[in-house]
Amino acid sequence: MTDKLKPLREQIDSIDAQILDLLNRRAKVAQEVGHVKAETMAPVFRPEREAQVLRGVAERNPGPMGDHEVQTIFREIMSACRSLEKRVTVAYLGPAGTFSEQAVYQQFGSAVEGLPCASIDEVFRATEAGTADFGVVPVENSSEGAINRTLDLMLQTSLLISGEVSIAVHHSLMSKTGNMDGVTVICAHSQALAQCQVWLNLNYPNIERRAVASNAEAARMASKDASIAAIASEMAGEQYQLGVVKAHIQDDPHNRTRFAIVGHLQTNPSGQDQTSLVLAVPNKAGAVYQLLAPLAKHGVSMTRFESRPARIGTWEYYFYVDIEGHVHDAAVARALAELQDNAAFFKVLGSYPLSLT
Repeated sequence: MTDKLKPLREQIDSIDAQILDLLNRRAKVAQEVGHVKAETMAPVFRPEREAQVLRGVAERNPGPMGDHEVQTIFREIMSACRSLEKRVTVAYLGPAGTFSEQAVYQQFGSAVEGLPCASIDEVFRATEAGTADFGVVPVENSSEGAINRTLDLMLQTSLLISGEVSIAVHHSLMSKTGNMDGVTVICAHSQALAQCQVWLNLNYPNIERRAVASNAEAARMASKDASIAAIASEMAGEQYQLGVVKAHIQDDPHNRTRFAIVGHLQTNPSGQDQTSLVLAVPNKAGAVYQLLAPLAKHGVSMTRFESRPARIGTWEYYFYVDIEGHVHDAAVARALAELQDNAAFFKVLGSYPLSLT
């Protein structure tokens, strides 16, 4: 066996040396790109460019390595090269170990500075103030729907959406001991409690459930108190050295959460983009139909339609709409011009590359 493995390992060593050489050649070119960007004050992170690179490597991938694995490797290469220009700071709902932190690394790679925040409001404030270059905020969950606080803050902020990332959400029940002996309360974010309520009703109907700021905060609390169990990601469990009582307790096995990347950056078209809007209509019959008619007229597809109360004391609503395409696309531009003429309120939240997952 050793005789057979030796020449194969020698081949791997030779290939690894070539990969290392190519990686450093790429890094040197990236440094030159950084110098050019510095001269023109261009942003370090260009989500549309990175999306194009990741789509391109998947299209050219001959196998046997899968497209997702290849894209993960190239995302980390781009992240490491980007950090040679500037280490990007990204705010997220903390503490460490949340799904929001996972979304940061899935979008930006690991060569970034994560800035954990106590609330979604604080993520917006840190990014608006420039403490962070970007913020990552949850937008919607496949089981529980929209994250209303994020939608409300999107309406108020000057930040733009420059990207999105969708991650699989797997919840685990964990405790300090790895069992439920002596546990009197189960803590998690309110969304996680809702996403696991059927399982909890069947297995622990008599234990108190308590909503806290985040699942990672629940994990931190459980690490300090054996009477508390937490619902959180396994990453959070490892972070706080918890034992897993039961993995994957979410009611929907395909549970996913979509996150938005917010910042001051306005992205250029990537070729596969989405635009998010907030609209309001005059209070008259047929107003919503008339408002959205320009989308059909110009062949623009709507992929999401969500309503939120206007909170001004009357039965009026803001409508959050996602459409295919970029504001610079001709058909989208024509449709948006007509939408704006018909709307009582109109705001573009951003045009950005579609998530690769």
